[in-house]
Amino acid sequence: MSDFAPLPDPPYYAVIFTATVNSDTAGYDLMATKMSQLAARQPGYIGVEHSRNAQGLGITVSYWQDEDALAAWKAEAGHLLAQKMGKTCWYKYYTLRVAKVERAYSGPEGRM
Repeated sequence: MSDFAPLPDPPYYAVIFTATVNSDTAGYDLMATKMSQLAARQPGYIGVEHSRNAQGLGITVSYWQDEDALAAWKAEAGHLLAQKMGKTCWYKYYTLRVAKVERAYSGPEGRM
């Protein structure tokens, strides 16, 4: 698991991408690295957190400043190619959720 993303005070947006990969993931890790680097250069990008279990279920949460930043990332040419490759080659199943973060707590003390 990666480090926690350095998040600002809310509000901001979270894109939650959950997927299971197929058995043939040739090129997947390289593309994931490229997408992480590309996303980090996008205006409005805040950070990312990612985890994958031994069975291939992965969850990536990317954080964005506003809806304009989300729309720009969705339409970015390199990201469009990665989406196509994911759909046709790598993902057995995926789901994507977009959420506006209104409150956030951390700890171990959590909300006080």
